[in-house]
Amino acid sequence: MNRLAVALAPLLLAASAFSAQAQDPHAGHVMPAPTRPAAEPAAPTQTPARPTAQDPHAGHVMPPAQTPPVTDPHAGHQMPAQPATLDPHAGHDISTMAPVAQPDPHAGHDMSTMAPAQTDPHAGHDMSAMSMGPPDVPTSADNPGRPPEDPLPAAALVGPSHAADLVFGSEAMAAARQTLVRENGDVRTTAVIIDRLEAGFGDDDESYLWDVQGWSGGDINRFWWKSEGEGDFQGGLEEAELQALYSRAIMPFWDVQAGVRQDFRPDGEDTTHLVLGLQGLAPYWWEIDAAAFLSTEGDLTARVEAEYDQRITQRLILQPRLEIDASASDIPELEIGSGLSSIEAGLRLRYEFRKEFAPYVGVEWSRALGNTADYIEARGGEADDTRLVVGLKAWF
Repeated sequence: MNRLAVALAPLLLAASAFSAQAQDPHAGHVMPAPTRPAAEPAAPTQTPARPTAQDPHAGHVMPPAQTPPVTDPHAGHQMPAQPATLDPHAGHDISTMAPVAQPDPHAGHDMSTMAPAQTDPHAGHDMSAMSMGPPDVPTSADNPGRPPEDPLPAAALVGPSHAADLVFGSEAMAAARQTLVRENGDVRTTAVIIDRLEAGFGDDDESYLWDVQGWSGGDINRFWWKSEGEGDFQGGLEEAELQALYSRAIMPFWDVQAGVRQDFRPDGEDTTHLVLGLQGLAPYWWEIDAAAFLSTEGDLTARVEAEYDQRITQRLILQPRLEIDASASDIPELEIGSGLSSIEAGLRLRYEFRKEFAPYVGVEWSRALGNTADYIEARGGEADDTRLVVGLKAWF
């Protein structure tokens, strides 16, 4: 074995030097131990320690030999025979050995069914018939973008209007439907609203006034009544009126009202009127009550009232109020002139101890206009008046 190693050593060294030119020219070389005199036989020694990376020639013993050519720096080196243990592959046939490779973590795995990392969600879909128009979303029935709907089958239009009539009978179901309407939409309610019940304190007199109304009925049709009057604590009642009206809802928050109005006066000048009015809630929460009156004498008058509740707190409310009266002609016996006859503007501050009970204080200014002011001044009155008011607003 030693002889074979000595014979093959030059060949192995030449092959190693040729394959390692691009790497470390000394890679794979076995550097001999310090030489001994030729008389002494070579003794087996241990493998010399690998030099450090700092000095690649540290520990080399260079024998006195002729300097090799530049192309082969190790030519002429005397390579002593080394024990078999120095080269673990000495004498081995490694021509058929494959280079050692890193193990494959997926070796033995069946990856034929695995999808690629980035998959196409539309892969395999036939998209040739797809439209590039707007998305098909539910809209109103007459929208051309809505998918067409099949007509109703003929069987759907045959038979009674209510299928339950076939089971329970038409008479029993008609009574049940009337009960359902009455309990879920035709609710009868009654209310009384005391809008103003107050006393006024002016420069020369003290007056009282009431403005009350109420209704009874459902959401669509109601019987509505209204009453207003005023007088002097010293002189008694000056005038009063009572209205009986039929009210019908024509849209949310608005009712049309029609009926009769009866006026009462101490001098016996009672008058009856036909009434046509509109009452409801205008934008910004203004409560509007407008009506036209046609008397049995042929006199046409009109009145518009507007109120607004401005909440300062949950209980403290400031209410501005405006009332305008107009007449189509002069009515001397009632001291009413044509055109705008009078205007009233007031501001009331109330406190709701409960929603149904709210006392208030305020101030009100009134002014007679046109011929109406002339009639009042002719009898010694004043066309302009300002007074402090104290009153109560309630409902039940």
